[in-house]
Amino acid sequence: MGRRNKPPRLPGGNFAAWNRDRLALARRGADECGDVWQMEPGVYVTATAGLCEEVLHRAQDFAKGPSPLFPPLKRSGGAPAPEERAHAHAARMRGLRPQAVAARIGEIAPGTARCVDQWPTGQDIEILPPVRHALEEIGVRYLFSEDAPTLLPFASRLFLAREVLVRPSRWVWPRWVPTPARRFRTRQQIAFTHALRPIVRRRRSSGHLGDDVLGQMLRPSSGYGLLPEEAILDSLPGITVATFETPSRAAGWILLHLARYPEAADRVAAEAALLPADPAATTSTHLESLHYTRAVVREVLRLHPPSWLLTRHTARPTRLADYTIDAGSTVLVCPYTAHRDAREHSEPDRFQPERWLDESGSPAKPGAFLSFGTGPHGCEGAALAMAMLTLLTAQTARRHHVSEPPGPEPSYRLTTFGGLATDGLRLRATLRS
Repeated sequence: MGRRNKPPRLPGGNFAAWNRDRLALARRGADECGDVWQMEPGVYVTATAGLCEEVLHRAQDFAKGPSPLFPPLKRSGGAPAPEERAHAHAARMRGLRPQAVAARIGEIAPGTARCVDQWPTGQDIEILPPVRHALEEIGVRYLFSEDAPTLLPFASRLFLAREVLVRPSRWVWPRWVPTPARRFRTRQQIAFTHALRPIVRRRRSSGHLGDDVLGQMLRPSSGYGLLPEEAILDSLPGITVATFETPSRAAGWILLHLARYPEAADRVAAEAALLPADPAATTSTHLESLHYTRAVVREVLRLHPPSWLLTRHTARPTRLADYTIDAGSTVLVCPYTAHRDAREHSEPDRFQPERWLDESGSPAKPGAFLSFGTGPHGCEGAALAMAMLTLLTAQTARRHHVSEPPGPEPSYRLTTFGGLATDGLRLRATLRS
């Protein structure tokens, strides 16, 4: 393994400083230490684009830990085997790949239009709760189609369980400790599973499996056959929440930028004017024509990645850049600073959607983009999230001028625990003439 040299230690870069201002410390670590730096013994942060991408692609060396949010429920028969979990993931991906999302744009677009149409005008409102509710309906319907109304209340409570789990806490308890938040999570997960189980059995017994994501999971694969019922049930709580939780955080930043950059909003509105009057008639061709709108979405996600910090663990000694990382170490991958790597993006702190377009206005790829991760554990719902966010952005700008409340008080509270979010964001919508 060579010399046992370690990444540089950031002066004052301990957990106490991290918890006071995580973004500021991440920026300082990147500025003062470069590609990778040490926060505490055994805890490292990769800060620049190339090294972040390397860690995310080297899944065997830098492993993603088990989900802390919705682990498999304890049953007498045990948890699904790793092979079953892998095939459940592959089955989900059949319904979430870009081609599958493109075929269902006409189902996604009406939900974004209803969200915008229901935004009360001429008053300052906290916008994220109704946006999250709208995206929740879209996401759950995408997964479960006609069974979505039955499952929506349970999905909402799963989201609440997630929010309780990620709240900042003075203590970090071992995973086996049944804290009140974890007991609440388990109750909601059991309730969701009990509501989903008869749907799975009805579809299988009737032979009408459905064309949604659940239907894809119920179909036998050529390489594996039928998935066991428990493997299906255990794999769906996490993706159900993910279909709307991360896009909701992203939507807050996007709406804030429409308010702060009216010229960009006007350009989005002009592009969105070409969408069909009936949102259900929207197709993937219409979505693909929203070049500038998509560039706005990508630029906001570059500056404010909702999942701004990703955790990986080393099971064995490994090399990273010119350093040795011991077994049992934690490596924090930071898309937030990677997206501000001047080697990847010119004027990286500037909001400039045009960087995602070439001279003809067509899509371009100027540099690293890790808002949905990359590698074997990249976000499986990335295509769905981009479709939802692009259509929500287009419909909002098409119908409304968006502004922040006047006065000295900030329009939101920045939060970094559990994701980068505009907590309590208040905005005002005014109808475009």
